[in-house]
Amino acid sequence: MEVKLLNLILAWAWIVMGFLSGLVMGLFFHQEKWLGGYASFQRRMYRLGHIAFFGLGVVNLCFFLTVQALSLSGLMMQAAGWCLMAGAITVPVCCLLMAHFPRSIPLFSVPVLSLLMGGLLTTIAVARVLKSTGL
Repeated sequence: MEVKLLNLILAWAWIVMGFLSGLVMGLFFHQEKWLGGYASFQRRMYRLGHIAFFGLGVVNLCFFLTVQALSLSGLMMQAAGWCLMAGAITVPVCCLLMAHFPRSIPLFSVPVLSLLMGGLLTTIAVARVLKSTGL
């Protein structure tokens, strides 16, 4: 299966995961002391993981639409797609790990670097296409 199609599947799966994680958190958010209270680090990490599902789902959807619209292909686009998927998968995992094991904070560099690389490769490819078409 093409990488861009995996990005599309992941995009919609992550949007659904955003709904599901919101449902689960919604069952408990009314409890003032849930996960240590509203301002606790643990609860903030859960909220970040929840919103990351939506945000990174949209990022992967944008990647798919960009690749489709500009007919981008090649090794650079495959690498970008994999990097964006890796980032999308590892952000919620890192948020959950950090919520329960605060010393795991350095692991957050994995999704950040993956997403930066995916975004940079996509930007370069888009700029090259726009330059070659004179836009």
